[in-house]
Amino acid sequence: MSLPRIWAVGFSKLAGVYGEIVADYASRADVRLVAQGYEAAVETVRRGLLERAPDAPGTDVVIAAGSNGEYLRDRLAAPVVLVGVDGFDVLDALASARRAGARVALMSHGETFAALERFAANFALDVPHFSYRGAADAETRLRALQADGVEAVVGPGLVSEIAERIGMTSVFLYSHTRVRAAFDTALSLADAAAQEAAKRRTLDAVLSQLRDGVVALDARGRVLSANPAACTILGQSASVLHGRELEKVAPDLSAALREPQDETIQSIGGRDYWVRRGRFEAVDGAGAVLTVQAADDLARGENSLRARRPTSLHAARHQLADLRGDAPALTHARALASRYARTDGTVLLTGATGTGKEVLAQGMHRESARARGPFVAVNCGALSESLLESELFGYEEGAFTGARRGGRAGLIEAAHRGTLFLDEIGEMPLALQTRLLRVLQEREVTRVGGTRAVRVDLRVIAATHRDLAAAAAAGEFRADLFYRLNVLRIALPPLSARGADVLDLAAQLLSEAVERVGQGVARDAARCRLVLQAVDADLLAHDWPGNVRELASVVERIACLWVTDADASPDWRLDTDLFFAIAPECRRAAPRGRSLDTLLTNAAPLKVGARALERQLIEQTLVETGGDRAATCRQLGISRATLWRRLR
Repeated sequence: MSLPRIWAVGFSKLAGVYGEIVADYASRADVRLVAQGYEAAVETVRRGLLERAPDAPGTDVVIAAGSNGEYLRDRLAAPVVLVGVDGFDVLDALASARRAGARVALMSHGETFAALERFAANFALDVPHFSYRGAADAETRLRALQADGVEAVVGPGLVSEIAERIGMTSVFLYSHTRVRAAFDTALSLADAAAQEAAKRRTLDAVLSQLRDGVVALDARGRVLSANPAACTILGQSASVLHGRELEKVAPDLSAALREPQDETIQSIGGRDYWVRRGRFEAVDGAGAVLTVQAADDLARGENSLRARRPTSLHAARHQLADLRGDAPALTHARALASRYARTDGTVLLTGATGTGKEVLAQGMHRESARARGPFVAVNCGALSESLLESELFGYEEGAFTGARRGGRAGLIEAAHRGTLFLDEIGEMPLALQTRLLRVLQEREVTRVGGTRAVRVDLRVIAATHRDLAAAAAAGEFRADLFYRLNVLRIALPPLSARGADVLDLAAQLLSEAVERVGQGVARDAARCRLVLQAVDADLLAHDWPGNVRELASVVERIACLWVTDADASPDWRLDTDLFFAIAPECRRAAPRGRSLDTLLTNAAPLKVGARALERQLIEQTLVETGGDRAATCRQLGISRATLWRRLR
């Protein structure tokens, strides 16, 4: 550990006292004797202070006395300890002077000793007491005292030196005890300064590791400290910044001190920075700490955090292959979804409830460049208007009664860098449609009760079972929002229009349901197909208004019956009566006059059945497209000639 450096400044008798006691402090300090005064002493000490590197350990303290000490204190950066004098020192020195002469006087620098004057007056002592302001003033007064018959004088080193030069007896005012006390005080100051410097170096080392700029200011706005990142941002060195007013060296940053908010965006050197202002109690009042972070760095960090945080809550589980079936309309929908997944355009999915719109949306997300981001699904028809608004757009603290402290980000923000799926978009209240339109247009969202817009990077997929064009024409849905949503469009066919897909899908769903309700019991799709074979006609005849969801519910009942039937055997089959017993809704809807058995008993059974199903699919698609034959051809993936032949 580096020893503190003590500059003992003084000449004449004070220098002699220093020389007598310096050996006692050699193990505790590096004592430098400076037998000079005033400007010469200032220059010597300053050169010594410059020898030490700014970041080198160790401290400097100056010891001086009288007018010389006052002169040094006003001109040196290092602390100056003045050799003190108390009443006992003065009385002891006066007693020594009286032994040397009949008349004595006391001379001190600056103010006179008021206590001594009162003591002399109370005891009727004739002890003239004078003060001086400099060497010339001291010599003038001493010569006047000599002319007045004063034989001995008590004073500091300068007075003693002048007195002896003009032939007067002098007694040195400063005792060894007081000089030692000054050395002890200097060592205490040096130790405290060393500890403070060590703390500062530790703090500077910590701050130097921060990527954010940190600037500490005193109550007058002067720079106390600036870490390397702040120096880089401001384009100034720490030595240039330290001690100077921030307004003068970095006016762009100092503007943050005048902002009413503690957090603000400031432009520094042509680049935007997020500046946060904190306060602390300084020696001279309330200081400030400014933390400066590049806005684009902050955005990248926030984006990374938001991309990771919702992974467990907002993840896409399905892929396009999970939308099973070989019907032409479904195959066409999957092909379109695969193509659209490669773009960022807004997609509108249409189709009845339960046709697999969310499965398709999740599959598109997983095949897109946003697959690693969140997939956030919102059912716009499941929540009240106020609740949907706060869930979708988020809210600021105090926006409404019960608002969470600190506010909360909405689902739109949660979908940043990912996909936002708006299910049942046709049920969204008109007031919220206006706010959503701005999100789609500007890609920014403002929380409820807030004023600051947050940029979002997301892809929007919307789904509805309603005819939004008709709803817009009737004033029930914003036309401008419809056109924003209706960029890329995919129509999903109802299950009743998918023909033999019903049979294959039922077998696959049954295989999964048996394993689920049977606690691991495995039944492959081929085995399940045999179980359902007797009710194929019933499955095809039902119109399935609930689509895949309804089929899954019916199959779940079959699975429970199959697994729990005590009489079940490897040859167990589902017959028509049992099927209608557990699924009576299928009996009511099934047109029994035209079953699959009937279709298969004619001369060309497979051809007739396929044509009937094909025509049913075409008719359904024409209804969905409003009779638009070109749109029907595109959706089914057939030519106009083929469509004409099938309709004939």
